[in-house]
Amino acid sequence: MSFEEAKNRIAALSAELKEHSYKYYVLAMPSISDFEFDKLLEELVALEKQFPELVDPDSPSQNVGGYITKEFQTVKHRWPMLSLGNTYNEQELLDFDQRIKKAIGENFEYVVELKFDGLSMSLTYENGHLARAVTRGDGTQGDVVTENVKTIRSIPKRLHSGDYPADFEIRGEVFMHRKAFDRLNEERLENGEPAYANPRNFASGTIKLQDSGEVAKRPLDSFIYFLYTERRLFDTHWESLQAVKQWGFPVNNESRLCSNIEQVLQFIAEWESKRYHLSYEIDGIVIKVNNYSQQEELGFTAKSPRWAIAYKYKAQQVETELQSVSYQVGRTGAVTPVANLKPILLAGTTVKRATLHNANEIVRLDLHEGDWVFVEKGGEIIPKIIGVNLQKRQAGANPIHYITNCPVCGTTLERKEGEAAFYCPNDEGCAPQIVGKMQHFTGRKVMNIDGLGDETIDTLYERGFIRHISDIYTLYSKADQLKQMERFGEKSINNMLDGIEKSKQQPFEKVLFGLGIRYVGATVAKKLAAYFKSVDHIIAASFDELNAVEEIGERIAKSVIDYFADAQHREEIETLKSLGLQFTAEEKEVVLASEKLSGKSFIISGTFSRSRDELKDIIEQNGGKILSSISAKLDYLVAGDNMGPAKLEKATKLNIPIISDEDLLAMI
Repeated sequence: MSFEEAKNRIAALSAELKEHSYKYYVLAMPSISDFEFDKLLEELVALEKQFPELVDPDSPSQNVGGYITKEFQTVKHRWPMLSLGNTYNEQELLDFDQRIKKAIGENFEYVVELKFDGLSMSLTYENGHLARAVTRGDGTQGDVVTENVKTIRSIPKRLHSGDYPADFEIRGEVFMHRKAFDRLNEERLENGEPAYANPRNFASGTIKLQDSGEVAKRPLDSFIYFLYTERRLFDTHWESLQAVKQWGFPVNNESRLCSNIEQVLQFIAEWESKRYHLSYEIDGIVIKVNNYSQQEELGFTAKSPRWAIAYKYKAQQVETELQSVSYQVGRTGAVTPVANLKPILLAGTTVKRATLHNANEIVRLDLHEGDWVFVEKGGEIIPKIIGVNLQKRQAGANPIHYITNCPVCGTTLERKEGEAAFYCPNDEGCAPQIVGKMQHFTGRKVMNIDGLGDETIDTLYERGFIRHISDIYTLYSKADQLKQMERFGEKSINNMLDGIEKSKQQPFEKVLFGLGIRYVGATVAKKLAAYFKSVDHIIAASFDELNAVEEIGERIAKSVIDYFADAQHREEIETLKSLGLQFTAEEKEVVLASEKLSGKSFIISGTFSRSRDELKDIIEQNGGKILSSISAKLDYLVAGDNMGPAKLEKATKLNIPIISDEDLLAMI
């Protein structure tokens, strides 16, 4: 293939792949299969490898991430990222307009823009290249998330043409489209992970992931809305928006130039209903004085510019009939009440159900049978009941009482002190808990067993093949029986059995996470595995020893102790051990930097400028030993900010030297 042919083919492939990405991620209406998409991408990668001079930073092949960020660097904003004053009513907008007129006269314009419900981002470009991306943070300083932002397809990594300055900063919003959010949330629920409440939270959580390769798998988008330069290039904000659009930045096309406040109010009214037809969330309208000289004259308050304001839409409410309350049992045993409603249209979708959260919410709302209730979405995707129309309550209607027994197995529900939720304690005999735990255990983020998805787990449980996690590892002996079942072909069975066997190599921290101990998520499991090294040591640990581990508070320590106090749980662990699963952390060989702390023991408590793991490594690399609890055998307590008073009191009582992290470093 000639250079010119390659150039044309690469351009065509890039355009086609971008179009398919838009259909898949934004519209949720893919027009080709994943296999076909991957083949097109492979062809593009091969051509770019053959003609490296044709590789474009915005090529679909370049938006895959792969960088790992251990800690995000914090930097100060060159121009502070101030928040906007906001209002919910027209009169305050009219008052805002009068203040502007009083300060600068009648001759001015407004630019009105949609207020995107996402994550504010500052982008710095040097010589046309994206040099740095920084989150809003506290407005004065934010976190550098450049590698993650580079995976966002709509943000240019290199500008191709335009009369742009050598150095400038541009502000915008990173967000997630509704259909992409729904699809990814469904995947999280299938994997036993908690769902995000709204696209804004999902976008925010995504941009702070440490692996940019994972960020690339979550389709984020962006709109740009403000340009900052050392030397003013344009007289008005409207001119700057048109210019940056020409430079290649994604600028929302719904913005409008208005001559007066009446046109602004007309724009606001227009989008009151139109916003529900957008593919992304907005929560209001931003109004800015257009002319930059007039903006300077108006100036700033301590928190926000005087030349701009945000009008926020009130959450849409509807009224509908409560038909019944049902109860869902989760894998942890938490029983959640759900209101079943007479279907009604709300914010562009038909609502049939609304979460009631817990028993306290039923009491707060004073719900009765047949009540007419007010429902809203607001910034949340999940509808919620916010009140009851008491005027429509039927005479003699019975109040709704939260159930006392599990709706599935009939076990009496329990509620721990200080918690809102009721739990079914029958975790070994309650079907939703058993199935949920197995689905969690086999999930991608846990044991990652290929060929054993949620539906398969459901089917195998219903047919009596599996009742416990350990039963999964005996399925190879039932292969002939599995082949007799519908939709279970030999190839799929072999894939599943291979995945089960391969999962035995997953490290101890994954197995511990997979057990489904309440409050023990992936991070806590990792901390426990690294600290105690084996499940036997965790089982033998006291409450104080567990509580001494970084990030393991009293609630988690109590939950771990309660879990392992159950003989059935310990029996299951012994079975899993015998089946070959990893219940011991792989010991890493420690190469001592010195023996200056040899024979000395330490406990680290509180918060420090460096992480506690880093201090622990310093101690161990210099021959010291980390203890799990304070006793007379302890040599030093390394104390940071917010250290627990009980530890301080005990160390003082035992005359144990209390040192800072700087004192520790001085010792070596």
